[in-house]
Amino acid sequence: MSCYFLIDTYIDPDKGRGEYDEYIERVRPIVESYGGKYLVRSENVISLSRLRAPQRVIVIRFPSKEALHACFGSREYREIQEKRAGSVDARGVIVEV
Repeated sequence: MSCYFLIDTYIDPDKGRGEYDEYIERVRPIVESYGGKYLVRSENVISLSRLRAPQRVIVIRFPSKEALHACFGSREYREIQEKRAGSVDARGVIVEV
């Protein structure tokens, strides 16, 4: 069963992007090694709500929920996750179909 990972990213204008650009560069090969396929990676976002206005949206399809969890629980991912967590506010949801 396919699984989609949707991420909203919020960048604090006072703090800036920090190490987020390095994270973006390094995360893609990790995701792809677990069968993840990027469907959307864009900063061209139009919010329809004042309460939710992300600056970047990412949608990744994985072949299964297990593959998604293996990816984001991997040693390779854990080595870079702080570059994202320490730089931007990213909120994700998992959708199984």
